[in-house]
Amino acid sequence: QLQLVESGGGLVQPGGSLRLSCAASGFTLDYYAIGWFRQAPGKEREGVSCISGSGDSAIYADSVKGRFTISRDNAKNTVYLQMNSLKPEDTAIYYCRAHKSIGCSSGILGSWGQGTQVTVSS
Repeated sequence: QLQLVESGGGLVQPGGSLRLSCAASGFTLDYYAIGWFRQAPGKEREGVSCISGSGDSAIYADSVKGRFTISRDNAKNTVYLQMNSLKPEDTAIYYCRAHKSIGCSSGILGSWGQGTQVTVSS
């Protein structure tokens, strides 16, 4: 059964950094693009970033470009989201999801997990 588990969230001050992890079990990540999404209180869920199955391409939301970096280690079956220069508006629950193929333009698979809470506050 396809399962992704998010971790690495926490409380950080503005300007700080966090690295989120998305670990897969029950399947091999190599053949799937992986996306990070977030949902802030009172707001709709939005896409943050996505990395292709091969790891050679990635896309970012305008709001995080230049601050967030997505990467993957297929040997560890894990995708990461390095978040730098964090802002209060980055506060949200962060989720990862697998796409239906190696490209980020394909739909997403499975269901939403529990996510990991990121809180940016002084």
